Amino acid sequence: MKNFSKAKYISYLSIMLTLIVVLSFLESMLPPTPFLPPGVKLGLSNIVTMFVLLFMGKKEAFSLTIAKSVFVFLTRGFTSGVLSLSGGFLSILVIILLSTAFKQKISYLLLSVFGAIFHNIGQLIAVTLILDNLYTLYFLPVLIVSGVFMGTITGVLLKQLLPILKYPIKELKK
Repeated sequence: MKNFSKAKYISYLSIMLTLIVVLSFLESMLPPTPFLPPGVKLGLSNIVTMFVLLFMGKKEAFSLTIAKSVFVFLTRGFTSGVLSLSGGFLSILVIILLSTAFKQKISYLLLSVFGAIFHNIGQLIAVTLILDNLYTLYFLPVLIVSGVFMGTITGVLLKQLLPILKYPIKELKK
């Protein structure tokens, strides 16, 4: 993003953060879905984070993840903030590793699925440490399966939203 004016760049990142916060907030207000295990959510804000990671950069994605976690901490408390941060960081790291290892040969869908699975694993690690209880790890198979399903949905949504999300980047280059 070196070729853009600082004002346009900051404005675009602010819009991305706003999208992340609004999607996270709206998702937190949805009632629990009867067929989903407790705590499993779609992860709509992860669509924006993944887009930022892939099209703007690592630093921007980590910065937005920290900012989102602060928002979650302020609105839902310490534990939720820690879970947001741990899941977000591990997810970004895995997406970076996969996209680096496979270059352009890996689909958004697979990146999203692995991102969702490792987001769940990051949160499970944090819960295990917070509760100081290894029995929480019994929930891992459920979180892997839900990560596959939710990651597939968010991956498909990302693919569909790319033209809309990419348009402002074209404008930044002007």
